[in-house]
Amino acid sequence: MDLLGEEAREAVRRALREDLSQGDVTSSGFIPEGSVCRAEISAKEEGVVCGLPVAQAVFGEVSCGDLRLELSCEEGDAIEAGTTVLSLSGPAAEVLAGERTALNFLQHLSGVASLTRAFVEAIDGTGVRLLDTRKTLPGLRSLEKYAVRCGGGSNHRFSLGDHVLLKDNHLALLKTAFPGSWAKEVGLRAERVRRLRPLARIEVEAQSLGEVAELRTLPLDLLLLDNMSLEELRRAVALIGGRMRLEASGGVTLERIRAIAETGVDFISVGALTHSAKAMDFSLRITA
Repeated sequence: MDLLGEEAREAVRRALREDLSQGDVTSSGFIPEGSVCRAEISAKEEGVVCGLPVAQAVFGEVSCGDLRLELSCEEGDAIEAGTTVLSLSGPAAEVLAGERTALNFLQHLSGVASLTRAFVEAIDGTGVRLLDTRKTLPGLRSLEKYAVRCGGGSNHRFSLGDHVLLKDNHLALLKTAFPGSWAKEVGLRAERVRRLRPLARIEVEAQSLGEVAELRTLPLDLLLLDNMSLEELRRAVALIGGRMRLEASGGVTLERIRAIAETGVDFISVGALTHSAKAMDFSLRITA
């Protein structure tokens, strides 16, 4: 969990407060005091496991120190249905107190990692890097972006302060203020930002080949090609001619991503990695 940061630790504590703010009336009322057990968390389908340190942190928070945990695989492993990923032994009440919260994190993060792995494998050999976006669940960004890395993807911006990305709404405001010279204004402001923050990357979105032509000579690091057809992407690559790196986004599916990668872009960003990943099914069963 130290690798995941304070945001992740607070997410665990917040999730446990949701579930245990009034205690566990079922276990306290029906489980004999002092009961101990062994339990296993197992996958019910194949996929990429992610979130084991988070699950460990959950049980660490609910345990008084007598709960023992043993991992059966490593983060990022591709596993089959029926694979046991974590074994527990100790006070039954502690196992049951952490069960749902641990599974919720494990299922969601493994779902993100599994979907990411599928996209990464689809573009294997092209040299194109898969990026995530800021389309994350509030409060879970660091964990979801960690899951993307476990799946083999790369992280784009963590926050608005990471690097410059002028998107459609920013450009709409600039075009209103500078209707005949918006691109020139972008270049002037890019130079100003670069003087103030020399390490900041500067990226601008282009929604048409006309905008690509207007932006191609500006002091930018990246150009975001949004919702373009394959032919438009190929023409944009030719227009840029290596002056800056290119990122494709919008309408990216598993069926289409290989063809997008083969147009010559450098990056492909996919919001679905975090906002539409299906949870990978896990269960916890008491075995003794």
